[in-house]
Amino acid sequence: MQGSTLLGWAGPLLVALFGGLLRFIRLGEPNAVVFDETFYAKDAYSLLTHGVERTMLGDAKDPIADRRLMAGNLDIFKQCPQPDDCASFVAHPPLGKWMIAVGEWLFGMNPFGWRFVAALAGTLSILIMARVARRMTRSTLLGCLGGLLLSLDGLHLVLSRTALLDIFLMFWVLAGFACLVADRDWARERLAGLYDSGPVTELGPRLGLRPWRLAAGFCLGAACAVKWSGIFFLIAFAIMSLMWDMGARRALGVRGSYRGAFSYDLPGAFGAMAIVPAVTFTVSWTGWFATAGGWGRNWDQATSSGPAFFIFDSVRSWLQYQLDVLGYHSNLHEYHPYMSEPWSWPLLIRPVSFYYPANVPPSACGASACSQAVHGVGTPALWYAAILALIGLIAWYVATRDWRAGATLLGFAVGWLPWFYYAIADNRTMYLFYMIPVVPFMVLALVLVAGLVLGRQDAPAARRAAGAAAVGAFALIVLVNFWWLYPVLTAETITHAEWWARMLMRSWVTTAAR
Repeated sequence: MQGSTLLGWAGPLLVALFGGLLRFIRLGEPNAVVFDETFYAKDAYSLLTHGVERTMLGDAKDPIADRRLMAGNLDIFKQCPQPDDCASFVAHPPLGKWMIAVGEWLFGMNPFGWRFVAALAGTLSILIMARVARRMTRSTLLGCLGGLLLSLDGLHLVLSRTALLDIFLMFWVLAGFACLVADRDWARERLAGLYDSGPVTELGPRLGLRPWRLAAGFCLGAACAVKWSGIFFLIAFAIMSLMWDMGARRALGVRGSYRGAFSYDLPGAFGAMAIVPAVTFTVSWTGWFATAGGWGRNWDQATSSGPAFFIFDSVRSWLQYQLDVLGYHSNLHEYHPYMSEPWSWPLLIRPVSFYYPANVPPSACGASACSQAVHGVGTPALWYAAILALIGLIAWYVATRDWRAGATLLGFAVGWLPWFYYAIADNRTMYLFYMIPVVPFMVLALVLVAGLVLGRQDAPAARRAAGAAAVGAFALIVLVNFWWLYPVLTAETITHAEWWARMLMRSWVTTAAR
């Protein structure tokens, strides 16, 4: 590892501080319920006050609850004779909404409060990105580059400043991946130490308890407890971790490396990557199990025949709820003006307009027409370069079987390719911001390619200088591109002409502004 331990923490922390400032400054603006905050901010408040999601006043055409919230009136719940009469069917597990609720509990039911934990998760993900990139490249400089690039992504910024679930999904996926990378290093070091310290069988030594893999299982279970799509990462990363175990035993010269991995590593991996995530997912539903007002809870029926029947009927009702949610996601076909197809997401063809008020007064910007916008779009310079970097990683992996390239490609693939199935088989309504869990792997691809461009430590000075100039120029281009887009990512008031100049394609134009 290049550089000192102190520098290895100081650099990433400074980059995270920079990213945090971008995310927390003016976090309460726009002072409005933005896009799907109309669901998640209120569901979080319902969890905080009732333990489960309850039905709110109004609907999409007449959002009474939203208007009351912005007026400071917290009387937003529909009144019902029985608790389960007001149960609200929700399409996502509760953990992400519980995380939003923490901010509401700390700072109140206002835009800053319901966005606080999203901004915190976004900031911490920058720190994790810098640290995992440093671990994978053995370079503090490249680790900090990774954190910087993630902090300068427009989509990451927007989702860090709004109370949606996707930033929490990204956070837990990245944290789980980082834990598995740390487990890979820990397991190889321990394996080598045990192998050298005494005689072992042809299967190699047992590694015992692996805390980093347990932590990974918790994080990936938490990802599933935010959105079901976390299951793709859980399955893929569990297989990847076991393959790393096989490779470690083979690299050590163990004759029965595959049998050793299946005999010694697989049982522990099953506990860490199957049982721990399942328990984490189930515990996130504690509010539903412990109260009478959840959707499909059937509390009266469950409590009618003793403790054993209570447990049986509660589990039965909960599993039925999960099946209902699966049916909902399989039949989500409604048209939305910002829906898009998965093939178009890396190209940023159709972003989502999170916020665009129709009547910004001319006096707000000193021009005949003014605009305020929160545009959910990635930084083009970063995304388009990442496409090239991912293509380069494919060639690199085919040529060298480098584990870092393989892990990065896997993370990108399992976060993107499954959506093609839903597009083809179910014609499902989908949006560009579903890409946020793979943005860290796009950044990792750029970091790994940047390492190749910089060259080895023992490369000629001119070669290293040219590589450093190229990487520095790229980082500067991303910074300038992000700075140019920043006003339409954070609802700054600008002239309509300035807003229009930032629309890279006609398909970027907000429907309300056409």
